[in-house]
Formats: sequence, structure tokens, C-alpha cells
Amino acid sequence: QARPQRHTLKPRSARRRNRVQMTDNPLGSLLSAVLEALGEGVVVFDQDGRVAYVNESARAVVPGSLDSAASGTELLGTLLERGGRRVPLRLGQYILGEAVFLEAPGESTLAGRERRAILQTLQYTGGRLADAARHLGISRTTLWRRLKEYGVRRNR
Repeated sequence: QARPQRHTLKPRSARRRNRVQMTDNPLGSLLSAVLEALGEGVVVFDQDGRVAYVNESARAVVPGSLDSAASGTELLGTLLERGGRRVPLRLGQYILGEAVFLEAPGESTLAGRERRAILQTLQYTGGRLADAARHLGISRTTLWRRLKEYGVRRNR
């Protein structure tokens, strides 16, 4: 048995007002609330490398860098140096931008522990990726992806 559906029609002006309110904040109020609730600092960059969103946890981790007039590229480098994890934001085949996740002070996130484990294992294996991947129990491809996400560059 199908339930009868209730349709509530809003006046046209109310629908427009709601649409305008949602577009005032690029991420929407619901997504902003989710990003604030994460525990990790989150900095979102748009396709052009400009800062699109910063949550309060990220402001606590790197307050000076976020408020300065540094370019998005400089800020991204600073965040990665401080242990940020870089994740491309994709919608299907399109890359909409990227987010950098930062470990909140005093907290230990899974991403932070993973980054530390990778770096310690690389140091233990003398930088040999195949050995490090074997010790970590992951494929070399996964190790390469994680190194890229965490902004770790391999010295040759």
C-alpha cells in the first residue's frame, strides 16, 4: 500500500528566499555544521587554489597563517608542512577543489597516526618504498597515494 504523499506548497517568494539563503554560504549551512563537528581542522580550497572554507579547529591549529594575506598555494604548503592531509574533492569525473585535514591540538586522529606510522617506517627502511609498504601491510600504490596526500616528498 502506498501512502498518500503530502505536498506543502510554499509561496514563490518563500522558495526564493530559501534558495538565496543556501547560496549565501557556498557550502550550505548543513555542510558547514558537518565540517565544524569533525574534530579535525578542515581547510577547503576551490579549483583556483583560493580558500573557500576554514573551520574553527583549523583556525586553532594555524591561526596566523589563515589570517595573513598569503596566497592559497603558500597556505597549502604551510598546512602540509604542519602535517595536513590533502584530499581532492571530486564529483564524478570533476575535481571541484581540495581539502586539507589538520590534526587538532591534543587529539590524535587516525590520519595523524597513519602519517606518523608511514614516516617512521620509511625512516626504519631507509626510504625504501617496497620494504616500507611490506612492513605496513599495504601496496606500494597505496603508499604512494598516502605520501602524496600527506605532502611527503621523496628525496632521490
